[in-house]
Amino acid sequence: MSALLQIENLRVTFKSSGLFRKTAPFVAVDDVSLRIEPGQTLGLVGESGSGKTTVARSVLRLVRPESGSIKFQGTEVTEFGRVPKWYRSKVQAIFQDPTASLNPSWTVRDIVAEPLRVHEAKMNSGAIEARVAELLQLVGLDPALDHQRPAAFSGGQRQRIGIARALATEPELIVCDEPVSALDVSTQSTIVNLLNRVQRETGVAYLFIGHDLGLMRHMSDRLAVMYHGKLVEEGPAEQVYQDPQNDYTRLLLDAAPSYDPAEQRRKREIRRALAATAN
Repeated sequence: MSALLQIENLRVTFKSSGLFRKTAPFVAVDDVSLRIEPGQTLGLVGESGSGKTTVARSVLRLVRPESGSIKFQGTEVTEFGRVPKWYRSKVQAIFQDPTASLNPSWTVRDIVAEPLRVHEAKMNSGAIEARVAELLQLVGLDPALDHQRPAAFSGGQRQRIGIARALATEPELIVCDEPVSALDVSTQSTIVNLLNRVQRETGVAYLFIGHDLGLMRHMSDRLAVMYHGKLVEEGPAEQVYQDPQNDYTRLLLDAAPSYDPAEQRRKREIRRALAATAN
């Protein structure tokens, strides 16, 4: 199967300067290669500053790489001057903060309809209204509430609005940049279940950014772990979770809270193994 998204040897640097002298550029992403198949979820995991969001922003063309390749359906994305409308339509995003990512002065109808007005010029107002209602139902919201503004909804409901907006153009890839980290635990599981259901129903692929390996295990087909800009481990999600090969992956697992006795025993074993390696 040909890859939907193929990232090869990606390197992203940011210029930095001191007060009195120039300093070396900061390397945010260093020689990262990843692959996403159609309909697949790749979970990209790491602490803040690991480079995972910079990879996501590179795919969205919000950051220009220094070198490397990003191909979507075989087309080289890094060569875009002005990003074409077809790419914006096929690659959408769900952002971390559902409050900041929605225009507070727009109604839900306007927010979800905007991608259709931009990318589906042939749709008349009646067809757009019907599509908005369909999308709101898909994400579990009452279409009768489409006249309200984001402030009238909870955090989880606002993220559902963001998901509906991302799905409007029937994308083939959605970049999910920590879409549940700003939500409480019970709402997180609801949104993850919603994203899984949407994927089953639409066949969309996800590049899912996060730091919680336990949550990412249930969301992803494959997991990739980043540390200080580098890819340190990648493989099937269950394999990476159950049998991590890198010490940093083990530390991420160890940091996740758990109240399951079997899981607690497993973490004690990991801690003992890391201590033995350190000695």
